[in-house]
Amino acid sequence: MSDKPVIGFIGLGFMGHGMASNLRKAGYDMWVRGRSNRVPVDSLLSMGAHEAASPKEMAEKCDIIHICLSNSPQVEAAFRAADGILAGARPGLIVIETSTADPASTEALAAELAAKGGHFVDAPLGGTPVQAEAGQLSAMVGCDEAIFDTVLPVISVWAARVNRIGPVGSGHKMKLLMNFVSLSYAALYAEAMTLGAKTGISPQTFRQVIGASRMGNGFFETFMGYAVDRNRDSHKFSIANAAKDMRYLNSMASDANVMNIMAGAAKHYFTHVEAMGHADDYVPMLSDHVAALNGVDLAEEVRRGS
Repeated sequence: MSDKPVIGFIGLGFMGHGMASNLRKAGYDMWVRGRSNRVPVDSLLSMGAHEAASPKEMAEKCDIIHICLSNSPQVEAAFRAADGILAGARPGLIVIETSTADPASTEALAAELAAKGGHFVDAPLGGTPVQAEAGQLSAMVGCDEAIFDTVLPVISVWAARVNRIGPVGSGHKMKLLMNFVSLSYAALYAEAMTLGAKTGISPQTFRQVIGASRMGNGFFETFMGYAVDRNRDSHKFSIANAAKDMRYLNSMASDANVMNIMAGAAKHYFTHVEAMGHADDYVPMLSDHVAALNGVDLAEEVRRGS
C-alpha cells in the first residue's frame, strides 16, 4: 500500500489538468472533480483517477485537496456549499488553493477550515499551461512552516520553483503583485505598439529592438507571439481573469491605504475590453483592442511590416 497522501483536485482547466496529470504520473491516488468540460476529467480517469461526486466527498476521502479555479467566489462555493469541503472536512485535512484569489477571502476561508481542524495553503501559480503539463510551474506559498514541510514534496511534483512567502494569505498577495507587473506590461506593450504604428514603427521592429534589450523577458515574448506572430494560443490567459486579478490588486491597495495610480490605469484597459464583450479573449489580444481604440488595425500593421 502506498504511503503517499491521497490527493483531490478541483478545477481541471488549462492549468489544473497538467498539474493533476503530473501528480497522477507520480503515483498519487487521486480524486478529481471538473465542470461541464468532460475532456480533462476523462483524461484523468483514463490515468486511474477516481471521480468525486462533490467536494464534500472529496474532503472525506482525501488527505490533500488542490483547488485551481478562476476566482474567489468559485473557491468560496467549493468550501461553503452544502456539499462543499467544509461539510466533509476532518482534522488534518490540507487544502492547497492555487487560484489567483482575493487575500481577504483566503484568510477567511483559512479560519473556517482551521475551525474544523484543517490547514489552508495558498499556493498560486506562475507559468503557462505548457509549463503546467511539463511540471515546470512556480508556486508562491503561504502557510505555517510545519505544513510547508508536509506539502513541499507534493507541490514539487508540479512546480519546478517553490517559494514560501510567509503565513496564509501571503502567497496570494505575492501573486497579485506579480500579476500587477505582468498585466501592466501588457497594457504598456499594447499602448507602445499602437503609438509606434501611428508614427511609422512596425510591430516587428518594436519586438526586435525591445526583445533584444534588457527590457526583453518571457512575458514579452509570449505577448509578441500573438501581437506579431498572430498565434492565438501564445499566452492562454483570459481578459476576464486579468480584469479580475487587477480588481483584487486594487482592492488590496485600497485596504492598505496605498496610492495606486498605475494599477488603476492598467485595470481600466482590461475592464474596458471586458465590457466590450471580449472577456474570453486572451491577454495579448489587448494589443488589438488598444490599437482599434486609436484607429489602428494591428493585424494590418503586421502584414505591412512583413
